[in-house]
Amino acid sequence: MPLHEPFARPLPLGAIRARGWLARQLRIQADGLSGHLDEFWPDVADSRWFGGEAEGWERAPYWLDGFLPLAWALGDEGLKTRASARVGQILDRQQEDGWLGPRNAHATGVEQRAEYDLWALFLALKVLVQFHEATGDERVEPAVERCLRKIERHVDVLPLFGWGQARWFEALIAIWWLHERRPGRWLLDLAVKLRVQGVDWRGWFERWPLTKPVAKGRWGFLSHVVNNAMALREGALWWRLTGDDAELHGAERMAELLDRYHGTATGVFTGDECLHGTDPRQGTELCAVVEAMYSLEWLAATTGRPHWGDRLERVAYNALPATFSPDMWAHQYDQQVNQVFAGHMEEPPWNSNGPDANMYGLEPFFGCCTANLSQGWPKLATHLWARSADGLVSLAWAPCIVAAEVAGTHVEVEVETDYPFDETIRVVVRPERPSEFALHLRIPGWADGATLVLAGEAAEPQPGTYHVVRRRWEHGDSLDLRLPMEARLERRPSGGVAIHRGPLLYALRIGEDWQRVNREAPHREPPHADWEVRATTPWNYALCVDPNDGTPRVRFERGRVGDLPFSPEGAPVRATAQARRVAGWTLHGGSTTALPVDAPDASEEVEEVELIPYGATNLRIGELPTIDR
Repeated sequence: MPLHEPFARPLPLGAIRARGWLARQLRIQADGLSGHLDEFWPDVADSRWFGGEAEGWERAPYWLDGFLPLAWALGDEGLKTRASARVGQILDRQQEDGWLGPRNAHATGVEQRAEYDLWALFLALKVLVQFHEATGDERVEPAVERCLRKIERHVDVLPLFGWGQARWFEALIAIWWLHERRPGRWLLDLAVKLRVQGVDWRGWFERWPLTKPVAKGRWGFLSHVVNNAMALREGALWWRLTGDDAELHGAERMAELLDRYHGTATGVFTGDECLHGTDPRQGTELCAVVEAMYSLEWLAATTGRPHWGDRLERVAYNALPATFSPDMWAHQYDQQVNQVFAGHMEEPPWNSNGPDANMYGLEPFFGCCTANLSQGWPKLATHLWARSADGLVSLAWAPCIVAAEVAGTHVEVEVETDYPFDETIRVVVRPERPSEFALHLRIPGWADGATLVLAGEAAEPQPGTYHVVRRRWEHGDSLDLRLPMEARLERRPSGGVAIHRGPLLYALRIGEDWQRVNREAPHREPPHADWEVRATTPWNYALCVDPNDGTPRVRFERGRVGDLPFSPEGAPVRATAQARRVAGWTLHGGSTTALPVDAPDASEEVEEVELIPYGATNLRIGELPTIDR
């Protein structure tokens, strides 16, 4: 039984290489935590997956799930060699019965598979699939088959529970991959078993009750923010078997509900473990950010609906970089849209997480994010383009070079751009020989007045569509795309406003003082240390707006894209606006008090404040109150 064909298929790992600012960002990541966790952090370096005695469940596969695409998106031979060696350690330890990896998550010496949540195996299988795409390693396909056959027998006796039950659909990545190479009814039967034993996310959202922040002490798998971020891709994966468009429409409903009741201006939703409303003081877990991105990559490729690419860019260029230190040696467990302090909180606003969850460090709360943080940038890079039946599709925009077989011809497509910091994009096409095929170019929904120039002829692509250019391409043909970036004002449930321009959200820049903490904690020696960040400049401003239309005057200035574009000092685009201080808006317990709805004292003088891209901030106000000027 063949599977249903998606709008576009992801290209194999290694087909897309990062360029420009994106390549520099990946290099920063490789030189930071991602590139060194397996050298000093026990849960990866001494993982039971690799023959050690430390954690043997999700953390090593999580790290590899990002480290693999990082190595191939950079084309770094040293990183490839290390990644290959780690995968080899996993393959060499596969059990005779097909079981992949440790039989118990912890180094207790008790070998009881019944206690092992299968989520980690689903994750490891996804890693092996990526590795095969990149290398063609002949060991992978039989190893995946043996493991899936073991799982097929295992769940007959020991059904899914816990994380595996909530994330059952992740196994479909390996199941569909194997079915397209070694078709078998047993694989489809396994998929159905997992579907029946797993959470029915689409059905859950048809009568979804989680319209308020989850109360303290009510932690659950269905309200868990990362599970919800992952569940967005359930329909896109299950649709491959059923072809039922209701699965794809279900993702639209899920996103709409999550936005309405828990969404933030960054395109992702709040959740300090569990969903927590729309207040900009609430946290968003880093794992939720990278898993939401991966879901959006699947949705964009499977459905052919351009708005998923818009949302992917919104999350990737705002929420993702904002939760790291600029050098990517430290990260937060939770980020806040309005964040004026990062460190040990006396009264944290979370319901489930600890007082250090928004600290920048090695392991601010659970180590899941330390292991999982690596997949964000690399998977974006490897999903910028996909293969359609008639050519190639741009799912998201960033500088890169794509190499693929198209219409029987080897083709390179190079994207030259500083997007999202600039509105111009040049696409250069280099087929080995003249060839006819299509390029599907995503035109963001916000890009009113977009223009495209090809061979001296201009076109006006429609926002919110894929503009298709189908022609006979010669080596070196190029097209120039302009996506006008006008400022857009979003009124938020908090009563404040968020300012967007293109895919970027802009936030108030706040001066910072970084102080090292937890000096005696294990593995906290620099550069992988823990840091508290305190504000050194005022932050309690209300934007001055025109009393007639409620809009602020914001002036944008473009600068050079340097080595650290996602840093306060290196932000390539800056804006200025008029604002007034709000005396009663203060810091309490480590977080801001509620966004003020009353106008600030009219005696406060008008000041000029600086706004920079949200992703370039470490402290920020991303939702600001307003006052008539």
